[in-house]
Amino acid sequence: MALILTLFGCDRRETLHPVESHKGPVAYGDTIIEGTIGDANTLLPVLASDSASSEINGLVYSSLVRYDKDLKIKGELAESWEISADNLTITFHLRPGVTWHDGTPFTAEDVLFTYRLYIDPKTPTAYAEQYRQVATAEVLDPTTFRVSYRQPLAKALISWGEISVLPRHLLEGEDVTKSPLARHPVGTGPFRFVEWKPGEKIVLEANPDYFEGRPYLDRVVYRIIPDESTMFLELQAGGLDTMGLNPIQYQTQTDSPAFKRQFVKYRYPAFAYTYLGYNLNRPLFQDKRVRQALSYAINKKEIVEGVLLGLGQEATGPYKPGTWPYNPAVKRYPYNPERARALLAEAGWTDSDGDGILDKDGKPFAFTIVTNQGNDQRVKSGEIIQRRFREIGVDVKLRVIEWASFLNEFINPGNFDATILGWTVPIDPDGYNVWHSSKTGPRELNFVGFKNAEVDELLEKGRRTLETAERKKYYDRFQEILAEEQPYTFLYVPDALPVVASRFQGIEPAPAGITYNFIRWYVPKEAQKYAR
Repeated sequence: MALILTLFGCDRRETLHPVESHKGPVAYGDTIIEGTIGDANTLLPVLASDSASSEINGLVYSSLVRYDKDLKIKGELAESWEISADNLTITFHLRPGVTWHDGTPFTAEDVLFTYRLYIDPKTPTAYAEQYRQVATAEVLDPTTFRVSYRQPLAKALISWGEISVLPRHLLEGEDVTKSPLARHPVGTGPFRFVEWKPGEKIVLEANPDYFEGRPYLDRVVYRIIPDESTMFLELQAGGLDTMGLNPIQYQTQTDSPAFKRQFVKYRYPAFAYTYLGYNLNRPLFQDKRVRQALSYAINKKEIVEGVLLGLGQEATGPYKPGTWPYNPAVKRYPYNPERARALLAEAGWTDSDGDGILDKDGKPFAFTIVTNQGNDQRVKSGEIIQRRFREIGVDVKLRVIEWASFLNEFINPGNFDATILGWTVPIDPDGYNVWHSSKTGPRELNFVGFKNAEVDELLEKGRRTLETAERKKYYDRFQEILAEEQPYTFLYVPDALPVVASRFQGIEPAPAGITYNFIRWYVPKEAQKYAR
């Protein structure tokens, strides 16, 4: 404990009251301290693809639209919009009077600049594709922005909720990859950037001029603690107010009366899945029978029960069970080591020298799985998978790597055999960026190198059709192909298990989770813990 206090004591501020709960009228003030495993990569959204960066960017910047608590599209920087009868043109009417955090007025020119930045070939972003579908983008006046498409795009409207509008006056004419905004962002969002101590913390403060009203909380502090156990100890010690629990913490370490007085736990299926992805550029994984065999060798039920303690469900594809695009009828891979061995034998892998490891052409079947430090579920899943693979004669090493190095040295350059990772599942099922064969370049999201002509066609059709029933046909077939090809072994859909200190009020669980109304979270005056 002394070590923890030494490491993190610098985050403490004046304590006004002990943490107890705490109904009371809405009040401004207090700080929320959130624990996060990984440090942000960049606070310039156009360059960010990791969840740690995206979470912070979501509070600093704004988009034209966003999802509400019921997952319906609502305006953010756009006050309203009109869609033409042929679904090819959207005219956004922007909020008047919005300013950037440095006081500069926000206008439609900022939106046009952001669009042009995303489609600029010199901008190294993984998210340009859907904006390249725009035929024309124009500013009609300072509060009106219009885009026209060459052909219908199913997620055209919500795509403007997937990019943060950037400040033209600070980025125009600059090399975006060298912009100081990556470390000192200036947005229009509810919180303003204060400081970033790499590997330690990022601090934001309430934007008093936020167009939807000043957030009730004064400050948000993200503390980087790359170990879940340490993070949980820090939560119990009062150094954190919120974090995502792991299943063991949720099930067995949070039932004491003292914990229940100080914290509130939440549980709901996450819009996310975890997978074992195979680098298809490596010869070892280019035979479909090998990938199928590895999937048969993994006992997903064992992982869900043993690692998630039942707080999740087996994954069969890239969509969340129960949502409209999900196809429950795809091919499955129940645990079957005999079937796995048979498939590997068909692919030429046998134990010719009797050492217990399969070999082919004189080379043993051996590879390394990489995953990121700080996510115990992924590490434990990797350990179980490693043991199951060994039982069928496959020698696997598991390597756990610090998050920034993991991304920059292994995933982004494609320097890995296989990886255990997770994706957030978007509400719209367009999986173009992750699965289309054109998205396999450096820093792009199809980093396993999956290429399938029929999938490319299905993804194209799915994004060009506005009828949900017709889209579902395309995405059902898309999932069938993924299930057959197994570029990933889809492992599990976890439950989200956030915990929040009980002094925070205004939290209303909804289909969108609990953070959709974060600016309306508050602490009654008499329960506030920090002076600021």
